[in-house]
Amino acid sequence: MNIKIKYFSDEITRLEYIDGKSDWIDLRAAEDVVLKKGDFKLIPLGVAIELPAGYEAHVAPRSSTYKNFGVIQANSVGIVDESYCGDNDQWFVPVIAMRDTEIHVNDRICQFRIFEHQPKLEFVEVEHLTGKDRGGFGSTGVN
Repeated sequence: MNIKIKYFSDEITRLEYIDGKSDWIDLRAAEDVVLKKGDFKLIPLGVAIELPAGYEAHVAPRSSTYKNFGVIQANSVGIVDESYCGDNDQWFVPVIAMRDTEIHVNDRICQFRIFEHQPKLEFVEVEHLTGKDRGGFGSTGVN
C-alpha cells in the first residue's frame, strides 16, 4: 500500500516501515519543547499523511515515552481519519508533562499504525447473553 506523506521539517528522520520488526511506525518531535510539570503542549510531528479511503491511523505513546520524557499522551490514543489529509493537516501529539522535561527535534515520542475502519454494525437488544459470565469488572487476577 502506498501512503502519501508531506514533511513540514527537514530536520526529522523520514518515516520508515521496518518489515518484520513491528507494525507500528515511530513519529518524531518536529520542534524543541521545554515543559514544566503540569504543562500541556501540542507537539508537532512534522508530517501530514493522506490515508486511503476506509482507513484511519491510531497514534499512541511509545513504551519508552514516559520513561524518557516524563510525558503522557493527553488523549491516550489519537485517531486520525482519512478526511484529515490536506496540505496544512500536520499531525500533533497532545502531551501533559508529569515532570520538568525537554524534548528535542527528532526525538521519537509516539508511534502510529494504520487500521481499516470498523465494519458497519447493527446492535440487537437481548435479555440475556450466551457467553460465559466472568464475574464483572475487575474480577480477574484476584489472589
